[in-house]
Amino acid sequence: MNFLWPQNLWSLLALPLLVLLYLWLLRRKKKLAVRYASLSIVKEAMGRGPQWRRHVPPALFLLALACMLVAASRPVAVVTLPSNQQTIILAIDVSGSMRATDVQPNRLVAAQNAAKAFIGELPRHVKVGIVAFAGSAQVAQLPTTNREDLVTAIDRFQLQRATATGNAIVISLAALFPDDGIDLQSLQTGRDRQQGFAIDDDRKPKKERQPVAPGSFTSAAIIMLTDGQRTTGVDPLDAAKLAADRGIRVYTVGIGTVDGETIGFEGWSMRVRLDEETLKQIAQKTSAEYFYAGTAHDLRKVYESLSSKLTVEKKETEISALFAMAAAALVVLSAGLSLAWFNRIL
Repeated sequence: MNFLWPQNLWSLLALPLLVLLYLWLLRRKKKLAVRYASLSIVKEAMGRGPQWRRHVPPALFLLALACMLVAASRPVAVVTLPSNQQTIILAIDVSGSMRATDVQPNRLVAAQNAAKAFIGELPRHVKVGIVAFAGSAQVAQLPTTNREDLVTAIDRFQLQRATATGNAIVISLAALFPDDGIDLQSLQTGRDRQQGFAIDDDRKPKKERQPVAPGSFTSAAIIMLTDGQRTTGVDPLDAAKLAADRGIRVYTVGIGTVDGETIGFEGWSMRVRLDEETLKQIAQKTSAEYFYAGTAHDLRKVYESLSSKLTVEKKETEISALFAMAAAALVVLSAGLSLAWFNRIL
């Protein structure tokens, strides 16, 4: 815990002086009490009931004073708060290799089930968009809070050939920033590759956006799930740079075979390999994280972890109000006990 006004902490040195003053008052009270001839009067002066009771209200009041002095120093601590995440894009691989049954019942169904469970756990105010990608990428559902529309979009997935992970990131960014004129074709042909803007007849970007710190845009995020390596489309690291320059985190989830193997289905066979290194680089470049899911259970756990990461966040926050509330509660408790036990306040 840190303090914005640490110099105020010197005031805590007054507390030991108050303790000494309290002890002096007790001794003085005892000396005055022995002057009375009547023993009953002495007992009354010494207080009724167990002796420890008379020390409780002053001790509580002293704690309240300590809390008030700490609050005046404006303490700051890292606390867990609800995230201000407003929009999440789920980019899901629908390439042919998602038919593989090494993840039961198969990779695609496991991904669909995990994605729907993830959506169900999110707060209702969070918008979710769906991007499906294989050899190309399309927005299956624009960001919305309608959970039924999102489930319908996920259930409509159609398997296709090839894998364009870079395209998935670019299309996701276009859905998040529709006014930026992000143009996939210009990136694929190499024109204006650094900025990724759509180009009009004057050869000028439609809109220029100044780069920001990676991960600094906390109102949106992208989660990309894939089981293969890029075979076509935009370089995923170039696409990751576009996301990083806009402060968007791209969380990557790998599912399937890391070392590579031949997967067969319906009389066809194909060689597939999960490009973990690239997925890790995408996550690192955008200040996000990479997750690997080898089973359907692992995939559900990954999405549960992502749900907790995206709905709450740890933030350095001033907690003076908490100490002030504690001080007020201690003062009330001190006064209440003193009235209940001794019919007086302290």
